[in-house]
Amino acid sequence: MEIGIVGLPNVGKSTLFNALLKKQVALAANYPFATVEPNVGVVGVPDERLAKLAEAVKKAEKMSELPPEVPATVKFVDIAGLVKGASKGEGLGNKFLSHIREVDAMALVLRDFADENVIRSGSENPKSDREVLEAELILADMETVEKVLNGKDKDKVRLETAAKIKAGLEAGVPVREITFTEAEEGIKKQLGLLTSKPEIVVLNTDEDKLNGDGPEVRICAKMEAELAELGEQEQRDYLAALGVGDSGLTKLIRKGYEILGLQAFLTAGVKEVRAWTVKRGAKAPEAAGVIHTDFEKFFIKADVIGWQEFVSVGGWTAAREAGKVRQEGRDYVMREGDVVEFKVGV
Repeated sequence: MEIGIVGLPNVGKSTLFNALLKKQVALAANYPFATVEPNVGVVGVPDERLAKLAEAVKKAEKMSELPPEVPATVKFVDIAGLVKGASKGEGLGNKFLSHIREVDAMALVLRDFADENVIRSGSENPKSDREVLEAELILADMETVEKVLNGKDKDKVRLETAAKIKAGLEAGVPVREITFTEAEEGIKKQLGLLTSKPEIVVLNTDEDKLNGDGPEVRICAKMEAELAELGEQEQRDYLAALGVGDSGLTKLIRKGYEILGLQAFLTAGVKEVRAWTVKRGAKAPEAAGVIHTDFEKFFIKADVIGWQEFVSVGGWTAAREAGKVRQEGRDYVMREGDVVEFKVGV
């Protein structure tokens, strides 16, 4: 999963990016275009289940130490700030737009904090800032479909799909909100349209607004940067004192999983306990292929148990003896939190 952090200059994108990575990778400077090339970082997904699985495996296998925990990961891309006119090349427009095309989803970071010492560069308020971002993405997509309509390609379905998209864009409707037939859907994907990508709206706000209502993910990037310097227990205590249940990272990851239709399955053994990411609806062979491509090709069956039952029973051996492990075949649809051992041939 690759999420692009997108927004106007100086709204806190790089500060958030640094906090997510827990190290200073991006240059979080107080001037526009501090980020020129996209900074990329792979972040582990917080998952409390892994520690419980590790304890269960250690006890069941009589290990002296806990097996390593390997979380699922998300790739964050910190993209240069967009300005009004980016679709026409203003600021770093062309570079900005090309980097967005490469991500799976966009986190639109909107400025909602009160620190006026941080220079505003086109930012006014969350509502108008989002309108600027959406308008530039729509204009860029309009240019793409007009090239199709004015080009030499005379394929009827392709031209009709482009015309349908153009009509929607002219009405201010992003591509993700337009309904397509199966044939049109394939053409839409080929065009690589920016407004077809799922969006997460992120309000970079002050600490006292973190519990506000609304569908947006509320994050205080400044606070997240401070949290990054603390240990895990200190982080929990800090958040509890503010009356905040989860960190911004956890909120953002969960929202990313939700809008991209993802879920995690787990493996647990003496070498490691690990979370793996698959699309919701993925079948067992496809999930096996996430671990190794040959596993999908030579898939035979899967031993499956829910993670809570795995922990309560006490590992694989006890679970099998208690008849709690299910044997599933090629048509089994994976569920969130499945603990799995895949059986493969050669």
